[in-house]
Amino acid sequence: MKIIINSSSMIPIYEQIMDQIKAQITAGNLKENDILPSVRTLAKELKISALTVKKAYDNLEQEGFTVTVHGKGTYVAAANPEQMREARRREVENDLENAVEKGRGCGLTDEEIRELFELIMED
Repeated sequence: MKIIINSSSMIPIYEQIMDQIKAQITAGNLKENDILPSVRTLAKELKISALTVKKAYDNLEQEGFTVTVHGKGTYVAAANPEQMREARRREVENDLENAVEKGRGCGLTDEEIRELFELIMED
């Protein structure tokens, strides 16, 4: 499992870990019952605190993406189609928000951004 941490990012490290694991699950790179690296192993690999990895894993479990079996490890949870759809929808929503912010930052009006979106949607 490949995770890249951007230490200069404003996004907390545990969220970066969560986002990348979720992306790998929704893309199908990590499948149901695949085991994730242990907290210590991933912390050592990323050169970060084990507590940071633990926080990411705990949050992933709370959101239903993983299941932890005490003494065995953390596994990808059974795919919940509605949850996967919502995760993908949030990704698209974030991308669209970033595109709108970028357009506004370049001086485009909201109407010009809508026109561009309509043009793209025609393809």
